[in-house]
Amino acid sequence: MKKAQPEGRIAPYTHPAAGWGALKYVALHLVREKVAGNNYRTLLRQNQPDGFDCPGCAWPDREHNSTFEFCENGVKAVAAEATSKRVTPAFFEEHTVTALMARSEYELEQYGRLTAPMVYDAVTDKYQPIGWQDAYALIASHLNRLDSPDEAAFYTSGRASNEAAFLYQLFVRLYGTNNFPDCSNMCHEATSRGLPVTVGVGKGTVTLDDFEHADTLLIFGQNPATNHPRMLGELRDCAKRGATIVSINPLRERGLESFASPQHPLEMLTLSSTKIASTFIQPKIGGDFALIKGVAKHVLELDDDARARGPESERVLDLAFLAEHTLGFERFADDLRTEDWDALAAESGVAREDIEGLARIYVKGERVIATWGMGLTQHKNSVATVQMLSNLMLMRGNIGRRGAGLCPVRGHSNVQGNRTVGIEEKPTAAFLDRLGKVFDFAPPRAHGYDVVESIEAMLAGKVKVLIGLGGNFSLATPDTARTWDALRACALTVHVTTKLNRSHLVHGAQALILPTLGRTEIDMQNGVAQGVTVEDSMSMVHVSYGMNKPASAELVSETAIVAGIAHATLGSAKIDWLGYAADYAGIRDVMARALDGFQDYNERIAHPGGFHLRVAAREREWKTPTGKANFVVHGIQWDTPIRRARQLHGERLMTLMTTRSHDQYNTTIYALDDRYRGVYGQRRVVFVNAEDLAMLGFQAGEWVDITTVWEDGIERRADGFLLVAYDIPRGCVGAYYPETNPLVPLNSVADIANTPTSKSIPVLLHRARAPAVAA
Repeated sequence: MKKAQPEGRIAPYTHPAAGWGALKYVALHLVREKVAGNNYRTLLRQNQPDGFDCPGCAWPDREHNSTFEFCENGVKAVAAEATSKRVTPAFFEEHTVTALMARSEYELEQYGRLTAPMVYDAVTDKYQPIGWQDAYALIASHLNRLDSPDEAAFYTSGRASNEAAFLYQLFVRLYGTNNFPDCSNMCHEATSRGLPVTVGVGKGTVTLDDFEHADTLLIFGQNPATNHPRMLGELRDCAKRGATIVSINPLRERGLESFASPQHPLEMLTLSSTKIASTFIQPKIGGDFALIKGVAKHVLELDDDARARGPESERVLDLAFLAEHTLGFERFADDLRTEDWDALAAESGVAREDIEGLARIYVKGERVIATWGMGLTQHKNSVATVQMLSNLMLMRGNIGRRGAGLCPVRGHSNVQGNRTVGIEEKPTAAFLDRLGKVFDFAPPRAHGYDVVESIEAMLAGKVKVLIGLGGNFSLATPDTARTWDALRACALTVHVTTKLNRSHLVHGAQALILPTLGRTEIDMQNGVAQGVTVEDSMSMVHVSYGMNKPASAELVSETAIVAGIAHATLGSAKIDWLGYAADYAGIRDVMARALDGFQDYNERIAHPGGFHLRVAAREREWKTPTGKANFVVHGIQWDTPIRRARQLHGERLMTLMTTRSHDQYNTTIYALDDRYRGVYGQRRVVFVNAEDLAMLGFQAGEWVDITTVWEDGIERRADGFLLVAYDIPRGCVGAYYPETNPLVPLNSVADIANTPTSKSIPVLLHRARAPAVAA
């Protein structure tokens, strides 16, 4: 059989991020995906007022004053949709599901776009064509014979539009459940649960305009060059005008060292670049909480020193802000004063003098933005970490003023919008009251299942139907073997999708693949091109219109698929589902009535660039129970599974963080390189500190198997990984997901948020028990 990937190599990358390398890879991806010539024009409409929103990350757009509003990874996402490669019914006739299971994620991606709805046939072990109405009827028959609506779960990917997501949650609540596992449960749930307690909103408090006025940026747990490359353009502008940028991450990522902007011809022609971060802090994995608390402690010490010297004007704390806008500071300050410096340094993995240096950078800044990604949110103490960062920013009034604020950077293009319009397993009473009033029904009040709870319920036989609106549930989730057992225990699995992925092959007793339009494609309903809306990481809502001819005449939009399922399941006596599918403006009209902040929705999205959803904390209005911004006290967690595992295994125990390569987006593998980290033609690698390699008796270039150390006695392993010496703190290792998702225990979750702790897994490395095979 043909190899799944070329011979791999490791070669350090010394060039700037982006630059000519990005342009080269853009061309390679367009060729690899066999994008037709006319579809190259698609890129000129990406992130434009009259075009479509990038189906990749959720970084916001500028004022569209450039023809080129895209990045390398945005091109990969668009090329994946605009590919001329097709997966037709004939393809499925040639391949059994068992045979396709042997293909890699990269190979599945490369087969191309799905063209027709398919249903699994257990006798032949193949997918066979099914008509749309028959598919809807099959789903309805399963849903309507369940003993309870809570025996079904409705997953949502962050790519679903506001219109599709709103209609989806309305249908599911009318059906009778709040079982809404979604991709937020696996990424920024700590943000969504942590910030409402402190500042009253689970979103960021900044816009792009604030980046123009910030003098200091603290970037926690992020790799912008890979995960949201357009952010580098913003950081470049900040660096050029003298802002201080600090990278705080276990890995020293190339994109935050040096960046050559393809948008600036002089930089490209002169082969020059811009230094982005001036300071790099590398905490150990999971050390961010102690680091941030240490910074806050030294800020308080600096203020105590200033108070002792005399003039009130030299105080470090924003006393007026604290008095007018906050509660709980004195209790928080008392806790900081009693915290032990040795413990903070040990727990963070950062020397005290470096923590104090970071505090001085923070104090020097007059307008500070703190940004973060999943490096902060996929740990057991992630909610406490996000709240500690909020505490730090409140100390100097860096929330609610121009050029300063909190900036959680979401991964998927509309994951924030999905939550805003109702994809939430724990909806507020106020939201349900308003929804019920507008549509004249009594929504279910009991909290539903999140992702981890849905998997557990499937394993226990409590959930029998899973419907996925996008995504790749089987690989995005933790504890792969148990997740697959859960999916196979279902009576029906349904996936709305554009391309073939692993979730279609790990299926229930009955299974459907429902192919949908991509965001780049024209969505024509009754002769009128429909636009859909999304919300970016900074609460901007804007409309998106596709421009490409659909990959198949049989493709149906996500909105129309949701409406078709709802109509077949519930009928149209109460809601005209098919009417909504025929005109998305009608959906937006009812969204304007049901959702706070969406008044005059259709009129406001007609404005180029859309509109900003009001964030009260940005205006120093605190929608908390106290009516103030709240300081929250947290201590170091001393009794954790990782600590207990280390007591058993000593220094041989490593803490694993999962991460993306540069050639992937979430579980979608576009290619097999991670050039900024010097990895080519392979994915089964593990990054290890050179001193740890020596301590463990290994050498770079050897192959190892990885096992999880966990207290439930279940064996979790991932075999065949190449050791790569890398600049990562001692005791820490990194590897790509989804290859290492089998190592993440299902019950290893964040406190309160219940997010899988994919950035802090206790593991052991063993010499490979079998020769490594390219994967």
